[in-house]
This record gives sequence, C-alpha cells and structure tokens, in this order.
Amino acid sequence: MSKTPGKVSRPYEGIRYSADKQIVVLDIGAAYTKFGYAGEATPRGIIRTEIKCPTSKLVRKIYRYNDVDDLYQLLVEFLHALFFRHVVITPKDVRMVILESLLTPTKFRETLAKVLFRHFEIGSLMLLPSHLVTISTLGYDTALVLDVGYQDATLIPIYRGVAILKAWQSLPLAAEAIHESLMKKFQTDYPTIDINEKLIEDIKVRTCFVTSLERSKKLSTNEPPIPPPSVKYPGVKTINIPGEYREESFELLWQRDNDNLSIPTMILDAIIKCPIDTRQQLAENILLIGGTTMTKGFKSRLNNELIELLKSSLYNDKLKIKKFKFHNTPCKANYTAWLGGAIFGVADLPSRCILKENYLKINRIPDWANLLDNQKEIGSNYSI
Repeated sequence: MSKTPGKVSRPYEGIRYSADKQIVVLDIGAAYTKFGYAGEATPRGIIRTEIKCPTSKLVRKIYRYNDVDDLYQLLVEFLHALFFRHVVITPKDVRMVILESLLTPTKFRETLAKVLFRHFEIGSLMLLPSHLVTISTLGYDTALVLDVGYQDATLIPIYRGVAILKAWQSLPLAAEAIHESLMKKFQTDYPTIDINEKLIEDIKVRTCFVTSLERSKKLSTNEPPIPPPSVKYPGVKTINIPGEYREESFELLWQRDNDNLSIPTMILDAIIKCPIDTRQQLAENILLIGGTTMTKGFKSRLNNELIELLKSSLYNDKLKIKKFKFHNTPCKANYTAWLGGAIFGVADLPSRCILKENYLKINRIPDWANLLDNQKEIGSNYSI
C-alpha cells in the first residue's frame, strides 16, 4: 500500500520543535550526562561523559583531564557534540541551567563557564547545587540527600530549604570502586577476553545485586551460605558469572575502612552533627539518588545496616532514633537531580542566572565560598 504524500513524516520536524526550547538543563556527572529542557518531566537523553579526541583519536572521560588547557579542549569537543548531535539546538544566546556537585573543583566550574560564554556564546547561565534542588521533586523542604553515583557517595542534610554544610559527608564508595573490584576478578578468571569498564558495568547492572544483612554476616564465616546460581553473560565469548561475584560485588559499600567509615555511618555521623531538634525529621526523610542506589536490594540493606548500627556502642548513646524512612522519588534515581534542576530552572531562573554581558565584564563567576561574592556590590552584577 502506498503512503499518502501529505502523511509522509519529516525527520527534521522534531529538530525544529526542539529549537524552540530556550532553557537547556545539563547534569554533567562523572560517568553520565543528562540533558533536556526546563519544565519537562524527563531528560531528552543520557550519554556518557566522554568524547573522542580529534588529535589522539582516543576516547577520554571529561573529568580525567591533565590541566586547565586540556580540560578546556575536552569541554569544547564534548559540548559541541552535545549541542549539535544530541540536544540539536544552536547554543548562541540560549539560557542554560547546570547542576553541580558540592565537590566540583573550582577550576572545573570556571573553565566550564569560560567555554559556554566565550566559545559557545550562551545568553545566561545558572549553576545549581544538585543536592539542594533535588528536594524540589518531593514538595518538601527537609531531607537527608544521599547521592551514590560513579566516583563518590556524597551526603548533605537539608533542613527547611537550607543545606547544613557542617554535617556533609563524602566517601569514595560508589560505582567506580565496584567496577575496579569486579575487573580484577574477571581479568584473573578470563585473561584472554578484553575486560573493559563498559563490559563490567553491563555485567554489574544485569547480574549483580545487594545481598541481605543476614547473609552478609555469614559470608566471612567458616560456614558461608549456599551462593546464588551462576549465570551466563553472552558475547563473542560467553562469560560465566559466578554466584559469589553477583552477591559480593556491592559488599565494599558496607564494609568500614580504617577510619571506621562506610555509607551507613555517613548517614548517622551526619545526623549527629545536625542540631538535635532536626535529627528525627532528617531520619524520616532520607532521599536516595544516583545510579548505584537503583541496585536491587540497596534500600533494604541500607535500612537494616542503619538499624543494626543504632544498637552498637558507637551510636547507642548518641542517637535516640528508632526508625528510618525513605522517600520514593517521582522518577528514576539516576536523573532525580536533573528533574530538580528542570523544576527549579523554570521557577527561579530570572533571579539567579549569570548574564553573558556581566560575565564578560568581570571574567569570573560567583563562588559561595568567596567573600567577594557575598557583597552587594558584586552580587548586584548577577541579577537581571
């Protein structure tokens, strides 16, 4: 049956529609970047935060830069591909919202702003702390936000819309540590197979899980429990995934280091550092974000670990909390922060953005840790 000429779809119709969107929201994570438009419920796409260098022809991660000049070139190539291949919008004079972690280095945010304003000539930029804007997805102003992403697990308590920065916690316990542990095991078992990080990540997501606290206690005993069944991972060469690997891959998140720290202790230590009248509310409003928290069994294991720690001598006398409650995010945990930025960008963009004209005058962006930016004379330059 022939198609009616008037009904033929044109592949560029969606591009023209996307070009009408003016506020672009980016969440540039260590492993993945989420992009889309303010006011929408989901990002338009999620891509790896990496780019193939035109000179070396090697695929490099953006956060693995050598110096500022190297970072500048990586960001130019990455953002060019992002704008013209994925977002499909001309960046000139566009308004942008960038989500950033508390641990983002100053030179990274300064270089990012320089690339956006001077190379791509965007119209305005708003930098938002990812932990703070995430609570806008809840409709509630108090939460203990735990972000377990690729490089770090970062926790910040937020009470009535204000971050309690003296209680923030961070540990290098996240997906990267899990990948490195699994890669060592598989490289030993399968020396003839090219075991790269992308393969390890896919194996982890498809086959691994967080085991229960009861089984975890028995794993290191003389009589460990019967391991779960092994599974076959298809490929050029079939890889057998032992049940022990599937069950034990996430155990390092719960094992305490030399300083007696782990992800559960992060939460309890943060609550102790908060004012006593905020602790109960924070314990009953825990929000988990980041791709690692989406692993099957993560929330249940974390809750059991917290209850177990409360009974120990470390916290029994310091905390009188009996239970913990977790929020269910309105979307997938790996892009909850992006959704918060999309909501916040529409609601508060005019009062917090940095205009291109103002940036070109003083050639810097405000920093909350810099006393100069807390003065009214400087702060007034960033209002519309």
